[in-house]
Amino acid sequence: MRFQLLGPLSITDGREVVVLPPAKPTSLLAALLVRPGEVVPTERLRQAVWGERQPATAKAALQSCVLRLRRLFAKYDIEEQAVVAVAGGYRLPADGDTLDLLHFRRLVSEAAGAGESELPLLRTALGLWRGPLLANVPSDLLHRDEVPRLVEERLRVLERLCEIQLARGRCREVLVDLWEATRTHPQHEGLSAQLMRALYGAERQNEALAEYRRIRTHLRDELGVDPGAALQNLELAILRGEELSGAGLAPAERGGHGAAAGAVPSGNDHPSPGPDPSPRPRLPRVPGFTGRSRETADLVDHLNGGGRGDGRTDAAPVIAVISGGPGMGKTALALHAARLVADRYPAGGVLLPLARPDGTPRPAGEAAAELRAALPAGAPRGSCLVVLDDVVHPDQVRGLLDVPGCGALVVTSRMRLAALVATHGPAVLQLGALTPQESMALLTAVLGRERVAAEAAHARTLTDLCGHVPLALRIAAARLLTRPKLRLADYAAWLCRDLPARLALPDDPRMSVPLTLDEALDRLPGPLADAHLRLARLNGQLTAPDAATALRVPETHAEELLERLLDTGLLDEEQPGTLRMNSLFRVHALHRAAPPDDLPQAVVAPARLALPSGAT
Repeated sequence: MRFQLLGPLSITDGREVVVLPPAKPTSLLAALLVRPGEVVPTERLRQAVWGERQPATAKAALQSCVLRLRRLFAKYDIEEQAVVAVAGGYRLPADGDTLDLLHFRRLVSEAAGAGESELPLLRTALGLWRGPLLANVPSDLLHRDEVPRLVEERLRVLERLCEIQLARGRCREVLVDLWEATRTHPQHEGLSAQLMRALYGAERQNEALAEYRRIRTHLRDELGVDPGAALQNLELAILRGEELSGAGLAPAERGGHGAAAGAVPSGNDHPSPGPDPSPRPRLPRVPGFTGRSRETADLVDHLNGGGRGDGRTDAAPVIAVISGGPGMGKTALALHAARLVADRYPAGGVLLPLARPDGTPRPAGEAAAELRAALPAGAPRGSCLVVLDDVVHPDQVRGLLDVPGCGALVVTSRMRLAALVATHGPAVLQLGALTPQESMALLTAVLGRERVAAEAAHARTLTDLCGHVPLALRIAAARLLTRPKLRLADYAAWLCRDLPARLALPDDPRMSVPLTLDEALDRLPGPLADAHLRLARLNGQLTAPDAATALRVPETHAEELLERLLDTGLLDEEQPGTLRMNSLFRVHALHRAAPPDDLPQAVVAPARLALPSGAT
């Protein structure tokens, strides 16, 4: 078991994550974990748990809280990490294998002076952070004293990572990270300086100067001071159009030959005096990727086992399969992980769609020819990472395994591709809906902590309306981001009145929940699609006997239909023998199957009933 402190405080066994409730034992555990292995004085612990309003029998109350914490450990079989009572306080032994904070520090320590390995080690370290720090810990003292210290620790690592990227001329690659960091920490001069350098290197001089004006205004309004000399000199250099020493501005980028904005870099490419005669293929970026921390870590670990770093030139490509229902973020996870291991595959990355617009599979021969044409000429074996997107059949993957240059194949599919798993044993990641905590973290990352915190209950209602489906959440967040004065309560009420039709963006047909789910159903054989629509009339939890009754088929036939729907990602396995239909998928199926007037009232407006009081 492992404690996760870098986000909502939780316990994980590597597969399941238990987010602890906002209670006094949670505050006590956090107070011990932020000082791992140290003796934390009893007075400090009492202040962390109760603040200024400590009970009259504070000593006994703390002992009782420690006992409750030990019972929690026993519940999750982690008695070996017991809270130890010592003279003057308590301590909780931990190391890098049992606490993510120490794992983070160990990776940062290993990265120092690690040469080519420094960048991937820092990326892995930052990947351990999973959203708002200690969001479920109700301790004013910890949020006042400890959270800022830990956040600053993370920012130092982020600054170092961005500095390496800038020094290598990867100005566009760091823009998203720096933009988010400067908006979250608006008075951090070091991050603002890096963002200015990155914007300038990406030929966005006006935006670089606008960033200087932003932080200057903020510092004057909030602190009554002007930016430091380094920022002022940087602004002057940009105004003059000078080369920035140490800013990592590759001549190719300054001359307009850099990668397109938002592209993922191809690995260890360095500034060159002119355009690359054999350009490396680049994967698109996923701005603001949030959540899926465990899946990301597993995929990155797997992909780091292949490519150029293992010394083998004849090794078969590393394979990973990401499966899940429509809108669950399979492609986003694949591209995000590919960015984190970019240094491992110096020839770059290729995104290859393997389904036509109508959902039919592309022939393996056609896909292989396109892949060979996309790979850079003379790429060493194992030096390129390929994302095979929307695979329909295992044979499509098998036909690409011997294409020269492929060091890794990341396969995304709505199908579980059991036949490919059986013959080639890839790493398998099954994506379902996000957890409620991940959904809130996604909204917070896009809309900002202040806006979400101001309407936390309505934000939770909104995530429920979206079924915790990443596509739906991003559509909702985009709507709110473009309307900064719109209250979350009003938007949730508006959305509820015509769900899921209003989960769509008019300027991009790909950002539409109804169209995405319609397309998923249109891919299915008629009887299977009809079974999905009819099963939506049940309560969301499905068993073979219930399905047999609803579909009027023998139970063995019902089991087969449920298994096939599970394989398409339209159902999730809640526990052996019980499947579940995502609430958003269910509402879509009900509306597709019948006009709204014919729908049972109990399932037409379940989300409306969940709206907090005060919503319209």
